[in-house]
Amino acid sequence: MISLRARAIRFITAQLFKNISGDDEVEPLRDMMEKLAKRSSPAAGTHIRHATISGVECDWVVPRNCDESRVLLYLHGGAYIMGSSRTHRTMVSHIAKQAGVRAVLPNYRLGPEDPFPAGLEDCLSVYRQLLASGISPERVVIGGDSAGGGMAMATLLSLRDSGDPMPAAACLLSPWLDLAGDGESMKTRAGPDPWFRAEDMPKVAAHYCLKSQLRDPQVSPIYGDMHGLPPVLIQVGDHEVLLSDSTRLADKITAAGGMVTLQVWPQMWHVFQYFVGKMPESRRAINQIAAFLRTHLDAAHSATATSQAA
Repeated sequence: MISLRARAIRFITAQLFKNISGDDEVEPLRDMMEKLAKRSSPAAGTHIRHATISGVECDWVVPRNCDESRVLLYLHGGAYIMGSSRTHRTMVSHIAKQAGVRAVLPNYRLGPEDPFPAGLEDCLSVYRQLLASGISPERVVIGGDSAGGGMAMATLLSLRDSGDPMPAAACLLSPWLDLAGDGESMKTRAGPDPWFRAEDMPKVAAHYCLKSQLRDPQVSPIYGDMHGLPPVLIQVGDHEVLLSDSTRLADKITAAGGMVTLQVWPQMWHVFQYFVGKMPESRRAINQIAAFLRTHLDAAHSATATSQAA
């Protein structure tokens, strides 16, 4: 059974999404998301620093007494057409505080003004500049939610293919990994999903990429080769039309010999972690994300130290 608070939030947000469709103009959706974000504040004991990294405007979220050598590079969600560091820094501040790291949220370019591959290029540039500034790759974790989760996976695949040093781990929250919409949950979760309708997804995807690009692994990472990736944590709600994006990714990483932790949360919906401070399920999920980050940052650091000693 989910909490009463979760039931209330699910009901209220479902009413909001009833009035949203894939045919809506982009600007009003962006304005709505920004206005909703103003109702929450970053976690106590964290502060925001603005920065420009490799030409990309970013927000640093820095918890008090964190280990500033450890960085969560977090890519915000928003269907590749909306969202920003402002809309996601409250949720990310709780992750960073619990994990004892600082986080950076790039404002990567969005469609339809700047379609694929502009946003991906920005994320790659920020990651590479972090390393160029002296941050060790084993002290970096990449994460993201929804489209940001897809962008995080596309960034990982691109880094691997270009021979860049890989981060210590990745965490994905309800990632949108298949813009072609081939997953079975588009049908099996069409009823339970309180937010999304399968028929809207192609309309939204068209703002980001061409139809001929829908199965490009840098657009839809589910179609990529999953060899050579760092450990990955995936959290997804059981009531999401995007559920099978996550389950298929977990299967592919396992088949490739990689390490993946898949958590399917009963009766939860898309990026339920966003409601941290308002429902206990969000807090528990974020605590598990933070534990995963600490574990794999510690492991990567220890492995590097052992290698250097040898």
